[in-house]
Amino acid sequence: MVLKMKELMAQSEESKSTILFYVKEGLLPQPSKPKPNVHLYDERSVHILKFIKYLQHNFSYSISEIKGIFQKNHFDFDSSFEMMVRSLELISGGRDNLWYDRKDFLTLVAMDDAQLQAYQDQGYLFERAKGFSSKEVEMAEILSRVKALEVDCTLLESYVIHAKTLADKENNVGATLLKDEENAHDSRYELLFDLILIAKPYIFNMHTVQAHKNTIKKDS
Repeated sequence: MVLKMKELMAQSEESKSTILFYVKEGLLPQPSKPKPNVHLYDERSVHILKFIKYLQHNFSYSISEIKGIFQKNHFDFDSSFEMMVRSLELISGGRDNLWYDRKDFLTLVAMDDAQLQAYQDQGYLFERAKGFSSKEVEMAEILSRVKALEVDCTLLESYVIHAKTLADKENNVGATLLKDEENAHDSRYELLFDLILIAKPYIFNMHTVQAHKNTIKKDS
């Protein structure tokens, strides 16, 4: 399906000047031009524009940062659920990530390979396609402090158990939510992001706050 400029503006809720700017910057593919005054855009452009807007409004990414993301990562905008998962991995990794191979990562965090493998087997650390990111460095430092202070690891184990359960539910809900691309595709895509990135940590953290308040009430 191809879209004229007015149709693309209506579906993406973006202005003509913004769309032309994104094309110029290489964020949107060049339109086909069957006639001198007719520019036709691929339907994927709607999803790309929605994704750009989501990164800007919810995570304050600049255009230059988004350009960097698009240059370094491949996104399949024709596959909604794959796109969601790839985007989630990118956002959850942090915007200023540095990447390390296994050897450099071990040196940086002062950890031996056996300990790293144990943390991976336990579901505390993950090696991604690019290796280990700044986020894994941050997590490794937390795990080192947990080990040094001999903190009860059942809390981390509980995180992993519940994370796996939630991951299965999120995958099922996501696959169902994005199955029908013709029915409010973009609002469903954005809702899934908001559930995973905003609602989930909010609910978890606020329950921690509430439990603390309840403890104080009992002790007073």
